[in-house]
Amino acid sequence: MKKPFIVLLFLMWLLPALAQTPPNAIANQEEIIYGRKNGMALTMNVVTSKVPSNHRGIILAISAGLQSNFDTAKEWSMTIAQPYLMKGYTVFAVCHGSAPKYTIPEILEDMHRAVRYIRFNAGKFGIDPDKIGMSGASSGGYLSLMMGSTGMEADPNAKDPIDRVPGNIQAVACFFPPTDFLNFGQKGTVSLGTGQLADFKAAFDFKTWNKSLKCFETVTDQAKLLEIGREISPIYHLSAHSAPAYIAHGDADELIPLQQSESIISRMKELNVPCELVIKKGGMHKVWPDMVNYLIAFSNWFDEKLK
Repeated sequence: MKKPFIVLLFLMWLLPALAQTPPNAIANQEEIIYGRKNGMALTMNVVTSKVPSNHRGIILAISAGLQSNFDTAKEWSMTIAQPYLMKGYTVFAVCHGSAPKYTIPEILEDMHRAVRYIRFNAGKFGIDPDKIGMSGASSGGYLSLMMGSTGMEADPNAKDPIDRVPGNIQAVACFFPPTDFLNFGQKGTVSLGTGQLADFKAAFDFKTWNKSLKCFETVTDQAKLLEIGREISPIYHLSAHSAPAYIAHGDADELIPLQQSESIISRMKELNVPCELVIKKGGMHKVWPDMVNYLIAFSNWFDEKLK
């Protein structure tokens, strides 16, 4: 979620190991509108492989600092998606409404919409609607964990048929995600656009609609803020039915404490949810020289959990 991670989005393709995996696995890629908000289109880049399809899908959460753009989606499709494409996965590089314009609850709505769109159109994409994995880093990892622990219930009465299917995924593999905004780094430390996350204050600028004044008002009540903080933290949504998760996190991360991954993994183990935490010694909140090895490990995790 910190600016240095944005560098990762543009430097990942320079990794020698990825350079040895040329983007010739791409059979086709297409920008698709999966929803609309405020008159604007929400898009994803759908990438199919030249390798025979394994009928499974991988969502790449295009998110850094809770910001998202389609140029990055195309870059990821040409680079980070390759380990998945080489195995026959169909890749969906999903963009969401970005901070500071949109807050975290609004961004989560976008991601659930994307998952529902993919599941509803699974036949069109040639994938099994119940074999969808998701990956990302930092805020993208956070969104992946949220999709893995929420959205399981569909709304059969929804006007839009897409909203009548579940908005959850079946497996997660991600890098250094925030998982508990109410215990950030240590027990009792609340980081809702404060402390280490002060640079992302706008994403936590929660508002409610005042019917009498006909305007949005910023939530200032502390009890309500804590309630929202709990609602947007994946650790509080975990259940025995949550998606298995593989997390890679550095022990020198200066923005998202390693404690965030350790705590959610601990909770998953309590619930008997398959999980694994790999700690990168000296790893900070930026590109690691051997990060491609973790991407390969991610693809192996998806092979196992989506089989």
